[in-house]
Amino acid sequence: MLSVEEVHAAYGPSAVLFGVSLEVREGEVVALLARNGAGKSTTLRCIMGLLRPTAGRIRFRGEDLVGLPPHLVCRRGIGWVPEDRRIFQQLTVLENLEVGRRPGPGGRVRWTVDAVLAVFPLLAPLRARRAGTLSGGEQQMLTIARTLMGNPELLLLDEPSEGLAPILVAALQEQVRALRASGQAILLSEQNLKFVGPVADRACIIEKGRAVWAGPMAELLAAEDVRRAHLAV
Repeated sequence: MLSVEEVHAAYGPSAVLFGVSLEVREGEVVALLARNGAGKSTTLRCIMGLLRPTAGRIRFRGEDLVGLPPHLVCRRGIGWVPEDRRIFQQLTVLENLEVGRRPGPGGRVRWTVDAVLAVFPLLAPLRARRAGTLSGGEQQMLTIARTLMGNPELLLLDEPSEGLAPILVAALQEQVRALRASGQAILLSEQNLKFVGPVADRACIIEKGRAVWAGPMAELLAAEDVRRAHLAV
């Protein structure tokens, strides 16, 4: 589905990525793991067309994405949930969902208001509330739900558990598990291994802009030496 091959990227003269490679297959959850500042968000920005790689290839369903602007990447079937959420605070929960409504590639409609509220039941009684009055966890759920309303084939989640209370992290984990069970492909950028461990099929670890380990999540959970060497655990 998604193939990132030897991607290099920089912000002006400051190089950030040095040959990152990863892939996401149909219907799986892949965790992009790293400490803060290692290049997780930059990798997602390159995929979305917000930052053009200086080298390497990014392909989605066989089509090269490098050089496409973000709105065309979205139309190809990729939805992005940024770390800073970016909800419309003066609109209600339901209005935020409606803003995101659009068919997916080929006119496919999989996610409706009822479908996303079934995955995020905490939002259902809040549908008439202004989004700016929601808690941080509720806003995170709303951002994911709004992105799903665009019917993406691949969902990019950028550190969704960051700053959330443990009870909301647990709820969000269950919701990601439900998305996985529905067949939704997800690339999940995180530093919280406890959050992604139970929900991801495979993992890719990057360190200082380089991919240093990739494999099944079960292997990573069993490899204490890898975790200690490359992750803040």
